[in-house]
Amino acid sequence: MSQLPTPESIQHAIAQALACERVEVEGDGQHFQALIVSAAFEGQSRIERHRLVYAALGDSMRQEIHALSMRTVTPREFEALGADVATGVRRPSGS
Repeated sequence: MSQLPTPESIQHAIAQALACERVEVEGDGQHFQALIVSAAFEGQSRIERHRLVYAALGDSMRQEIHALSMRTVTPREFEALGADVATGVRRPSGS
């Protein structure tokens, strides 16, 4: 990623280095928000999960990405949320 990073380039870098069931990235070129669903997060603390993502992004995380907010969950956690975690909107109970 030698140019300004894009949501797509960040999404691609994460997906290439980490087995993900789902990766969504939004952002404006400097500030990004990501939802990453991966079985690799099983048994990992939030900090350990974020370290896996930082490792996937390599030097880009230090040099090109100004800010990255991450939601890192396992497939089971994603299903249990019953929500659109990318937007934080919960589905009503019973739906």
